[in-house]
Amino acid sequence: MKTIKPVRIFMTGVGGQGTLTATTVLAQAATLKGLPVTSGEIHGMAQRGGVVESFLLIGCRSPKIGAGEADVLMGFEPLETLRALPYLQPGGLVFSSTESLPPLAVATGKQQSPSLAAIREMVDACTPRSWWLPCQSLGIEAGAVQAGNIALLGALCAQNVLPLGLDDVRAAVRAGMKPKVAEINLKALDLGAAAASA
Repeated sequence: MKTIKPVRIFMTGVGGQGTLTATTVLAQAATLKGLPVTSGEIHGMAQRGGVVESFLLIGCRSPKIGAGEADVLMGFEPLETLRALPYLQPGGLVFSSTESLPPLAVATGKQQSPSLAAIREMVDACTPRSWWLPCQSLGIEAGAVQAGNIALLGALCAQNVLPLGLDDVRAAVRAGMKPKVAEINLKALDLGAAAASA
């Protein structure tokens, strides 16, 4: 097995956005390519709207991600991207949705959430390398709002920072999903890659 540069990916979102599905797809892509991979759920809430955090380690010896260790932060919801910033190493990569699913306290007006502009400014203070996509909209364009998570994977793969690429993720989507669902997700993958490359 060839030596690869270790990559630590931290993923976060809210229940119903497919954070764990995205983790599973990327882990399967790495496995199919024969790469050493570890993945797991750090914190998750089964109900829709709860915070979900997971990690994926490719070619790493440590079985977890600590503060300041993530090479890549993937946020399927912008407020959760902000909350997860402490995990990002200085100058790491951020891939985030621009479309929010506000927590109940924000949705009911009991609390306020920072604006997207404010969140992006705080991310910019940590790293000059960030990509922002309308993930829910891209999912809808592909055929299902839930496919927005795979659109963000497409954006990640388009930057050539992983020891695997779009074709590897395509293979994992086809292997792990029913054909009709797979086709929607493959379209989302391509839409995300195109959006991040524009």
